[in-house]
Amino acid sequence: MIAAIEQNLQRGIKLLTTISDDEYANNTIPPYFSSIGCHVRHILDVFSCVLNGFDDKKIDLTLRERNEYIELKTASGIAYFELILQKIKLLSNDDLQTEVIITDDLGKGKVSSKSTLGAVLMQTQSHAIHHFASVGYIVNQLNIELPDSDFGYNPSTPKKVEN
Repeated sequence: MIAAIEQNLQRGIKLLTTISDDEYANNTIPPYFSSIGCHVRHILDVFSCVLNGFDDKKIDLTLRERNEYIELKTASGIAYFELILQKIKLLSNDDLQTEVIITDDLGKGKVSSKSTLGAVLMQTQSHAIHHFASVGYIVNQLNIELPDSDFGYNPSTPKKVEN
């Protein structure tokens, strides 16, 4: 699990090393007018909530940092990726089985549920891939090449075979 998360987050770094700050912060693409940087910041904020909450076994996804500066400069995005990767690498397989309480606001106020760190990280990884797919759309609209063919592609989704 840790290796798969690392591999996925490294894809984000690879993309950021190939684009300009202007491309990273461009929020002109409809229909949502969000930038690559906005998605990167959001993805990593969720990972940060999970990793920061793990020590107390209380993960609150409403406590995202939302540092808008991360959305503007590729160097800041890369540094945030590297910080998250450093923390991910410190986790053990035993940590993944640790029970935690996860809290989020699903639209009607905060709710909490029991889970394990591994289950929460699985969902966080899936969430990151989903946002990378949105980033892929923005990248395409900006005529930028994706870092690899698996960027934003969930491994459990069957790939179309072209004849």
